[in-house]
Amino acid sequence: MTRAAALAAALLLTAAARADENEWQVPFITTPTEVVERMLEFAGTRPGDLVADLGSGDGRIVILAAQKFGARGLGIELDQSLVEKSRANAKAAKVEDLVRFVQGDVLEADFSKATVVTVYLLPGLITKLERRFLTELAPGTRIVSHAFTMTGWKPDQTRLLRVAGAHPGQGDESRLCLWIVPADVRGEWRGGPWRLRIEQNYQEIEIEGAKEAKLSGREISWTIGDASFRGRVDGATITGRVTRAGLASPLTLKR
Repeated sequence: MTRAAALAAALLLTAAARADENEWQVPFITTPTEVVERMLEFAGTRPGDLVADLGSGDGRIVILAAQKFGARGLGIELDQSLVEKSRANAKAAKVEDLVRFVQGDVLEADFSKATVVTVYLLPGLITKLERRFLTELAPGTRIVSHAFTMTGWKPDQTRLLRVAGAHPGQGDESRLCLWIVPADVRGEWRGGPWRLRIEQNYQEIEIEGAKEAKLSGREISWTIGDASFRGRVDGATITGRVTRAGLASPLTLKR
């Protein structure tokens, strides 16, 4: 390779690395306060929850989660100056004992203990986080995104809301998307006289011979013939009750 060619190759590699490095370093645009509140309501935020905001900016989502909903909060933000600002804002709001802000890369930081995750990130970055959401978060964890969605995983619910006041970088409408992390139920299950094979694509499931098969987090239900089942998934065990002709009986299935 000539010196000129080597230099050109080095420049291309450097440019690619910088592009990859800056792909998700988007401008800081705050979420309107009314949207923040609706995001937390949409997720069913309550005391006992740990709300992790990925790309937490000035900390407003985490702080409101503590102030209004009594939840604990974790903010993860790349910009150290915004981390410091968030800590000051939490202190001013008198919720510094409930919330924590850390400087870090959302693709690498640990948020596995969260029960609610909020994001206002570009689709490419959200999609990169998809596998972590599915493998590291407990089934039943709620994820709410403002404006953007994932390319493969369909939301469980979406909402469109009007924004009352003008806000920088924000139109007069906001779309919110909610995902509930599904339990892994794919495979063969057996219990008593029951033999089931469940096919799964994210939260969508199919059971041979069943209708209205549904999965939401750990909660699972289906109807086969005149029998309806409603139960809960715990790893390789499903426990619940089968109702037939108005009579309910317990059922445990193992994978």
